[in-house]
Amino acid sequence: MHAKKKIHPNEKSNLHPRNKNRSRYDFQWLVTACPELKPFVRLNDYGDESIDFAEPKAVKTLNKALLLANYDLAYWDIPDGYLCPPIPGRADYIHYMADLLARSNQGKIPSGGIISGLDVGVGANCIYPILGTLEYGWSFVGADIDAVALKSAANIVSKNEVLSGKIDLRQQPNSKDIFRGIIRAGERFDLTICNPPFHASAAEAQAGTIRKLRNLNKQKGGKLNLNFGGQNNELWCEGGEANFVRRMIQQSRQFANSCYWFSTLISKKENLPTVYRALKQAEAAEIETLPMGQGQKNSRIVAWTFLTKEARASWRNNRWK
Repeated sequence: MHAKKKIHPNEKSNLHPRNKNRSRYDFQWLVTACPELKPFVRLNDYGDESIDFAEPKAVKTLNKALLLANYDLAYWDIPDGYLCPPIPGRADYIHYMADLLARSNQGKIPSGGIISGLDVGVGANCIYPILGTLEYGWSFVGADIDAVALKSAANIVSKNEVLSGKIDLRQQPNSKDIFRGIIRAGERFDLTICNPPFHASAAEAQAGTIRKLRNLNKQKGGKLNLNFGGQNNELWCEGGEANFVRRMIQQSRQFANSCYWFSTLISKKENLPTVYRALKQAEAAEIETLPMGQGQKNSRIVAWTFLTKEARASWRNNRWK
């Protein structure tokens, strides 16, 4: 039995209104839910309880505490060196996609296992399928090229009864493919989700790490610890975010009738013109840009569909009613 959550008056107002992580972290409550967090909690320079956000183990344990306390997840862990996602931002993506589905459905969020999502690059953390399942009862396919990541995700699913039968994990056999080899004949997805590789090279990823650690004032003796982890395929790819998303858009055209809303995060605002040009060339029927803000960072989701208005109406009547 987890401790009852206390409502904190100082909310993170830039997070989605349904985000369970809007309140500032109540570390006493989180420690009650996850005692493993206690050794990492300390007073910061302002006299507030916090953790060292430059310490990978502290960040991972905070994530575990948030999932236990806010979502009643029984078990969550990832291998060392794999991406440890910030829970509030990942939850926002799920909620904004739920809103997008609702706008397509007379204001009502489609829920339950009939609603199927595809997470492109599910990672070792399996976070988007976890949140989508626990918040809205959706089912998911999680795809990744990394066998170790998929094994970790499968372990999380197997140790949480609430996720049983809701999440199917598939390995992408070709690093150049995104949807090919994953979407099967006759399958239908109501949404796809993707957090694409942000950087264009390993050197660029390392430079980003240095900047982040400098901001945290934790570059000790030249040693770099990536506090949120990440393997190469999670952090960078040739051509970076813009090239990855361009390939995704091109391939999504081949599965035009398999998905209602394709979507991806776009972290770099300067990549938007490239993304919009690719969507125009692919002849997307409708495009949505959903702004998000977490802390001092602004991001956005770009979503698109190839379905005609008539096809969308038929989809809703057959799947969402």
